[in-house]
Amino acid sequence: MREVRTINDVQMIKNPAVNKKAIPDLLSGENTENVRHFHRSIPGYGSTPLVELKDYAAAYGVKSVLVKDESFRFGLNAFKGAGGVYALTRLICEKLGIDPAEVTLEMLQSSPYREEIQKMTFITTTDGNHGKGISWAAGMLGCKSYVFMPKGSVEVRAQAIRDIGGAEVRITDMVYDECVRYTAKLAEEKGWYLVQDTAWDGYEKIPSWIVQGYSTMIFEAAEQIREMGYDRPTHVFVQAGVGALAGGVVGAVSNIYRDDIPVLSIVEPDQTACIFESARQGDGKPHHATGSQVTIMAGLNCAEPCTVTWPMLDKLPSYYFAFPDKVAARGMRVLGAPMGGDTRVISGESGAAPMGLVSLLLEKEEYRPFRDELGLDENSVIFMVSTEGDTDPEGYRSVVYDGKYPM
Repeated sequence: MREVRTINDVQMIKNPAVNKKAIPDLLSGENTENVRHFHRSIPGYGSTPLVELKDYAAAYGVKSVLVKDESFRFGLNAFKGAGGVYALTRLICEKLGIDPAEVTLEMLQSSPYREEIQKMTFITTTDGNHGKGISWAAGMLGCKSYVFMPKGSVEVRAQAIRDIGGAEVRITDMVYDECVRYTAKLAEEKGWYLVQDTAWDGYEKIPSWIVQGYSTMIFEAAEQIREMGYDRPTHVFVQAGVGALAGGVVGAVSNIYRDDIPVLSIVEPDQTACIFESARQGDGKPHHATGSQVTIMAGLNCAEPCTVTWPMLDKLPSYYFAFPDKVAARGMRVLGAPMGGDTRVISGESGAAPMGLVSLLLEKEEYRPFRDELGLDENSVIFMVSTEGDTDPEGYRSVVYDGKYPM
């Protein structure tokens, strides 16, 4: 069992078993070139903004703070469509014998493929953003899709899923992981195609494609970082739910900067921190979260790690953090009301989680032991991904404008 250090409500684990050679081939530039080729074929594709918070960085003694704003991804207000549409495409390629290196959206929308694809039905469980991506992708291809959401999901997110692609959406009375098992069973019974962003024994190929789909934003970011005049980020903070996004970021970053991998940190809500709990156990195995599974960070409210990405999340990050909702709320306010001439980033509860932690480490003297442990100083270039915009507008307003969850 590994030591957990705590300052106020923020918990940290240092990984004593970091293995920087455990870089996954799954997320190499060569193995993800098909992803970028397909994404470029989607109308409206473009690199999402990489926002540099220059005034904030100068005020708090680091070289740069960089935020990849995924609220601009495909007009979905979140990053998840990048993984969902690629997984659907790879599944279709497999079923219809299409070369994934050659496939484009226009090809799938034309005869003779269109007629066969429209016979397919897709199903998934989501906290919001993944389901929106699946509904959008299925809608572009003229397919039927069903999306099930766990209890506590807000209706505005459900309606957004319906509006973007016509999926049939149901908010259930089950927690996330129970809902995943339910949709997997339903898919088997109905002969539908399950496109889920978590994995378990026997269900790993499709989640692997989803994880690869997320790599596009990191390869974009690497190019943008170079254009800004930086060789690499020195520190990367990434949020985790089941760990699909976290694995995609950690794996792609490690492949791109394999000769000098940044300090990698995973952040999670303390009430559903399955990656943190797995790291705490320290036996190399994935473990179920131990908290209440109640958090405003809806996109991270997942209690069972993804088996595809856990091996890389076990070996590559140097630190794991868990903290309460008020830290994420703080991040929303920091990004939503920027310093000086910095660009505003509208970031939802899950998207702003890394910034909430970073702001504590940089601004608050009581967190200096953690700051010093990570080596954050005047030479640091900090990178994070804001994974979503205001996907719950009312909740966003209550935090950013009304000061809910103060810290």
